[in-house]
Amino acid sequence: MAEVVNLNRYRKAREKERTKAEAEENRVRHGRAKAEKLRDGDERDRKARSLDGAKQEDEGPEPA
Repeated sequence: MAEVVNLNRYRKAREKERTKAEAEENRVRHGRAKAEKLRDGDERDRKARSLDGAKQEDEGPEPA
């Protein structure tokens, strides 16, 4: 005969595992020091300025 499974207990265990995985992702994503966040922001700004400075402006079609 098959073993009886409590579906409510199974559902709760699955939900608990899912929340643990989500918490781990959030710790990795948001668990950084203030200095690291500032450094990353500064680096992102520097890259954006460098990219904007390298853009070529299109002056439109040449007059005939």
